[in-house]
Amino acid sequence: MSRRTTGTLLLVIAALLYSVRYLSAAIFGSGVTSWDSELFQEMLNYVGTAPRNWSIAALILGLFYLVWAEYEATSSKTKESLKRFVSNETVDQEDYDSK
Repeated sequence: MSRRTTGTLLLVIAALLYSVRYLSAAIFGSGVTSWDSELFQEMLNYVGTAPRNWSIAALILGLFYLVWAEYEATSSKTKESLKRFVSNETVDQEDYDSK
C-alpha cells in the first residue's frame, strides 16, 4: 500500500471517528422527547472523548503520511532532473572536447 493511500485512509478513519461521537450521542438520546443543547452536551460527555482523541491522532498521522509521500515524490523528481542535467552536461562537454 502506498503512503498516499495510507494517508487518505487514515483521514477517512479520522472523519469516521469524529462523527461516531456525535452519532453515538444522538443514538443514546433517541428516546428523549425534548431536545436542547445542554442535554446533547451531556450526551456527548457520556460518550466521552476517546473517539475525538483517536480521530485527532488518525488525522495527524494521515497528514504526516500525505506530506511524506509528497516530499518523496518531489525529492525523487528533483534527483532525476539533476541526474539528467548532469548527464546532458557531461555528454555536451565530451562532444565539445572531441571537436
